[in-house]
Amino acid sequence: MASSMINVHEVMELLQVSESKAYNVIKQLNTELKEKGYITIAGKVSRKYFNEKFYGYAENQEG
Repeated sequence: MASSMINVHEVMELLQVSESKAYNVIKQLNTELKEKGYITIAGKVSRKYFNEKFYGYAENQEG
């Protein structure tokens, strides 16, 4: 079962970006979540929210 959180290394791989860019993406997403009243963890972001913002869907898709 996949974790509900995505880390910097996964963001780097999925988006094909550098580590610093991946951290910036996570920071931006976490800022948006904080503004909505959610608790966040530095260096990680909700997999569901990441998928919504980048791929336009909330549920993990198989295959």
